[in-house]
Amino acid sequence: MLGPVDERTPPMTPQLALRVAMIGGLALLIFAIIFFRLWFLQVLSGTRYVAEATSTHTRYVPVAAPRGEIVDAAGNPLVQSVRVPSIQIAPRSLPGQVVLDYAQKLPVIIPAQQDDPLFARLARLLGFSTRPHPCTYRVYLATGPVLYHTRLATIPCRIAESVAQAPFANVTIKTNVPTYVQDYIVERNAQFRGVLTQDTYVRRYTLGDAGAQIFGTLGQLTQAEQRYYKGVQLGDIVGQSGLESQYNQYLQGIDGTEGVKVDAQGQFQGYARGTPAQIGDTLKLSLNARLEQVGQQALQDSVNATPGSTGGAFVAMNPQNGQIYGMGSVPSYNPRATSAGISYKELAYLDNPKNNSPLLNRAIQGAGPDGSTFKVITATAALQSGDWGLNQIYDDTGSFCFAHTSVSQCRHNAGNAAYGPIGLVFAIQDSVDTFFYNLGYRLDLGPIATWAHPNGGALQQWAWKYGIGRPTGIDLPGEVTGAMASPRMFLGLWQQEMECEHATGPYKGHPKHPAVVQNGTVLSGGCGIANTKYWTIGDNVNAGVGQGDVQVTPIQLAVVYAAVANGGNIVTPHLAQSVLSPTGQVIANINPGIRRRLHIDPVYLSAIQQGLRQAVTSGTSADTLGNFPQQVYGKTGTAQYFNAQNQEQDYAWYACYVPATATSKPIVVVVWVEKGGYGDVAAAPVARMILGQWFYGKPGSFKVGANKTL
Repeated sequence: MLGPVDERTPPMTPQLALRVAMIGGLALLIFAIIFFRLWFLQVLSGTRYVAEATSTHTRYVPVAAPRGEIVDAAGNPLVQSVRVPSIQIAPRSLPGQVVLDYAQKLPVIIPAQQDDPLFARLARLLGFSTRPHPCTYRVYLATGPVLYHTRLATIPCRIAESVAQAPFANVTIKTNVPTYVQDYIVERNAQFRGVLTQDTYVRRYTLGDAGAQIFGTLGQLTQAEQRYYKGVQLGDIVGQSGLESQYNQYLQGIDGTEGVKVDAQGQFQGYARGTPAQIGDTLKLSLNARLEQVGQQALQDSVNATPGSTGGAFVAMNPQNGQIYGMGSVPSYNPRATSAGISYKELAYLDNPKNNSPLLNRAIQGAGPDGSTFKVITATAALQSGDWGLNQIYDDTGSFCFAHTSVSQCRHNAGNAAYGPIGLVFAIQDSVDTFFYNLGYRLDLGPIATWAHPNGGALQQWAWKYGIGRPTGIDLPGEVTGAMASPRMFLGLWQQEMECEHATGPYKGHPKHPAVVQNGTVLSGGCGIANTKYWTIGDNVNAGVGQGDVQVTPIQLAVVYAAVANGGNIVTPHLAQSVLSPTGQVIANINPGIRRRLHIDPVYLSAIQQGLRQAVTSGTSADTLGNFPQQVYGKTGTAQYFNAQNQEQDYAWYACYVPATATSKPIVVVVWVEKGGYGDVAAAPVARMILGQWFYGKPGSFKVGANKTL
């Protein structure tokens, strides 16, 4: 039997009592602090927090400055900045941050998924599709920029592309939006977090597609470019090509700010005073707006009238000081499409050879053999070197034959024409090829001297003096230097051929391309860069008529004919004339001056000029310009190009000048039409329209020239 249970509690030890007292005291202290804090917030600070909850704050949004104007010689606006209502997104203010997603095979900048509802609402409001489409942009990694291809809807694609270039810049989603769309977003600020209703500036072009390559494109300043644009914020719109890039330091304005009042919940409450943006300076050109339009249209008409033509270029310039009156390239593009900044997609289209590269400024970036227009250089070299004299006579039988590697080779005149005994003036007048083949033969150094003088002889030296193979110094970025055929050039091309064939050097990792060999003889290089490293007399013969590996740009040829016109001065071609402040004050005058002086015997130069004049009055371009009221000095050129399939194609050239008159400044004009055939057919008529506009303000209509000249 169990006994009664003893329910007495054992006595608390002093140590336990002390611990209980300490814990209880600490708990009481904590509750006292909390109570005091609540009393402080509710009673002492309550009114202050109520005031803050109902007060407004001012946020300052950056306002891009309008770029300066570009005007022609008469002050007519060519490019202007126009303020338009726009919608932008501040990526840092989006509900979900735009991040670098390392889960991808290539780390890619991509908006967060929680932003999708916001993008969908904005897309419906702006009329954008929400369906994913191909989206390509550059991702800047530590190793350099890499192209990334993905699929995103329009809005997230533009955000990703912009953030990849400038992480902290606002992204312009759409320009020229109705003001009621801006008001709708402002009134529903909570539904469009990170969306800004801010006016931006876009470029307006008064000449349409004329001069598009001259003016250039715009784009966001990227991290990689920031060191080249001092004082410009990352993400600002800067010049990427053309004059916009060359003179960005003047055209770029100073950004301002716009104050936006918001409450504690971020709701819009009104606008506050900010700092006004400062417009950029005005760039005044030597360009003539009407001449630019006429030249562009005439060139386009010639290309349209020539089956198979892929484009062309023209240059109109003052031969005395190098001021450019007009410059054009075909095909062109509508610069308004890139006025808010050029995207990668637009850049890829405009720079694609399959589209004939509309972004390419063929006047300074298109180079190739210039045919018979080169003959003024050959004539100068022959006369100045003493290899030919003005009193010497060449008996033309229609063929010029010479020994080439123990084999006799012959060159012929066009149509196998034979002119009999002729001198240099007549040879220029009727563009007698055999005469200049003979000069090219005489100007060759021979196989032994060639090794001692890899840069060539008098022909190469005078081509270099005139500017072939070196930049003209024009105030546009991206000018190519062209090249003059020489022994050194052949060695360089052969080295490239060998590297390409054996996949070494810059071609390492590429497939090999063995040379085509038949019976132990190399018929052609596997890469098509060069067939031999040896310079022969036949190469100099071809160079004498502007063929073979001669590479000339239209702007270089304009400088050559300017030197013939002005007595031997090599001018620096330039478009800019001065820089003006927004108030009209002159900040800088632009006059680069003469680059160098050619010491050509005046008697020799006069003979060359006489040949050019007779070529217009009774020679190769008489049918097109023979009845022009002004004294035109000109030369046609038909250059043989060979495409990748080794098919011959004729490119049309025409170069001419007219001295100053009592009412007009002097002018030199060069026209180049790709696959245009004879120079008198496709190129000279364009030059006539340009001259008609320059002297009389009446260009007339384009008419194809006679098909009989070189």
